[in-house]
Amino acid sequence: MHSTMQQGPLLTSEILTYASRLHGSTGEAVTWTADGPRRVSYAELGRRTARLANALRAKLGVTPDQRVGTFMWNNSEHVEAYFGVPSMGAVLHQLNIRLFPEQLVYVANHAEDQVVIVDNSLAPAFAKLLPEMSTVRHVVVNGPVPSEVRAALDASGREVHDYEQLIGDQPDTYDWPRLDETQAAAMCYTSGTTGEPKGVVYSHRSIFLHSLQLGLASTIGIGPTDRVLPVVPMFHANAWGLVHGALAMGASLVLPDRFLQAEPLAAMIQQERVTTGGGVPTIWAGLLNHLDTHEVDTSSLRALLVGGAACPPALMRAYDERHGIQVLHAYGMTETSPLASVAVPPPGVEGEEAFRYRVTQGRLAVGVQARIVAADGSSQPWDGKAQGELELAGPWITGSYFRATPEEIAEEFDDGWLRTGDIATVTPDGYVTITDRSKDVIKSGGEWISSVDLENVLMGHPAVLEASVIGVPDEKWSERPLAAVVVRDGHSVTPEELREFLSGEFAHWQLPEHWAFVEEVPKTSVGKFDKKAMRAMYAEGELWVQTVESAPAQQ
Repeated sequence: MHSTMQQGPLLTSEILTYASRLHGSTGEAVTWTADGPRRVSYAELGRRTARLANALRAKLGVTPDQRVGTFMWNNSEHVEAYFGVPSMGAVLHQLNIRLFPEQLVYVANHAEDQVVIVDNSLAPAFAKLLPEMSTVRHVVVNGPVPSEVRAALDASGREVHDYEQLIGDQPDTYDWPRLDETQAAAMCYTSGTTGEPKGVVYSHRSIFLHSLQLGLASTIGIGPTDRVLPVVPMFHANAWGLVHGALAMGASLVLPDRFLQAEPLAAMIQQERVTTGGGVPTIWAGLLNHLDTHEVDTSSLRALLVGGAACPPALMRAYDERHGIQVLHAYGMTETSPLASVAVPPPGVEGEEAFRYRVTQGRLAVGVQARIVAADGSSQPWDGKAQGELELAGPWITGSYFRATPEEIAEEFDDGWLRTGDIATVTPDGYVTITDRSKDVIKSGGEWISSVDLENVLMGHPAVLEASVIGVPDEKWSERPLAAVVVRDGHSVTPEELREFLSGEFAHWQLPEHWAFVEEVPKTSVGKFDKKAMRAMYAEGELWVQTVESAPAQQ
């Protein structure tokens, strides 16, 4: 028996049309600039997006399935590309501006980008890469550039266009095609720690469904009165879905462009009455330091999403206790669109019990399936204790990679389930706790030591700004933990004091005996601690390591 329901495809154009028609006068995209905010209503955003689609089709000859890249910050023109490119049937490819040059060239060529839209502030860097991007035919520059930058772009032999001139004479309506909802809409490449980046291709359906979950109270509950600040870059896993989700719910966007430091972020929150946003722990740690030393009106904020890496509980408590701002853990990855869970406590839970839920990676979203798989391949119980690799499946979880080889699929997927590479536990009510990355967990004497747990407690010490823990080779125990610590300005601390601080939470054999004090912990292109770089620094003798104990006394 079939239902009587109509079969309408779930498309990005439906989200755009909804926002521009039903929230055209109340919703807006606000882009931060050196001269203050620049505003565009959702009604005008819809018209400008149509002009972009018309220009791409009529002037640049972009056809369905062709890739249009962006090399841009978070701004309203990037939002126009977010919707205009896939809605016309082409595929948006957000180039991660923080990848190494060789990787940027690789992903642009691998995706076969035909057109790239570039912010003017990024055009000098892009001009150096362009000669190696073999498939790019057109470059569209958003904003004016100096003559020498324009000359460098022209020298590549590609056609170079000014964004506003390109779209200025185009119709402000577009007959958005009725596409197959499983068709490719956008693609992001992982910045994997090994091998070349891998392409994840999102469908219209996956983006639409992922957008709807952001309106649920069990996630971040975005609604029409919200003003959403996506600090997470729009080139990183679709900005965690916050851009699509905001338009789908009629919420306004506050877009930071290149102004990602604490002071301008605080100004945006105060002036634009931001209600929620998303960013990595290092962003919110920097903002906290600013809020602690400046008078900033944050009364509009109801919650901030934190993800990309485990957030130190001390940071979450500081926001709670000193500023009355709730920081909510979210979990996901490029392959999961990315939100798979958000740590909203269950109803009726308060105080410390609620906080225990909030420091997990959250409860699995509706539609997301999970299992915990031990090293022997057995599925582990959801009892909050049994550990194993977290594997995921669901309507916005990737089942492959773009142009993946059979070997890559076999390595990254387990009978259709995505191998996340995260070691985790899951409670009976579906709350996930990541104990470590499978490649980062420290295997000492046949036992596991969680580098994440050590980092979180270390960063609760008042003298510690950042801490990263890696495993280093040990003849007796296979691996032992090394802690690299950044000390706060005006503070001092010794390894012995930090070991004593840790001893209340960890057994003696779990305490690091190797310590290095560094000016900054190296970070990946998306702001995570780069443990691969840390291990390389150790192997090459670039860290001055103090060893306070030769081996654990008991294990």
